[in-house]
Amino acid sequence: MASFHYAFKVKDIESTRKFYVDILGCKEGRSTEAWIDFDFFNNQLSAHISDNFPELDYCGKVDGISVPIPHFGCLLDKDKFERIQKKLESEKINFVVKPQTRYKGKVGEQLTMFVIDFSGNPLEFKSFSDHDETFK
Repeated sequence: MASFHYAFKVKDIESTRKFYVDILGCKEGRSTEAWIDFDFFNNQLSAHISDNFPELDYCGKVDGISVPIPHFGCLLDKDKFERIQKKLESEKINFVVKPQTRYKGKVGEQLTMFVIDFSGNPLEFKSFSDHDETFK
């Protein structure tokens, strides 16, 4: 299976490490004073320090819910989704979109939740009821 690489802006290394390693459970990769890599569910994230952050744009309308665009995230199995949900809740991370089932009883039924990391980056986590329906 192919993995992706995504480079994105963060405010600092310390809070970024706390969010991605301590809360999400990502493995830390290489780092310097200016950037840090993570194994984000078998994908490579490269977080680079910046002080230039645009305002979030909630222009996305999905199943009647406004979501921030751009955003990134990952597809998880149900058990991993629920573990991440519980960890986010225990750390009192605010949900932009609370954990819920989208498209219930339809093709593409999925669990979804949106959070914002400590630098203001929106992330979505999904778990499809039937993985074969990911692109249907």
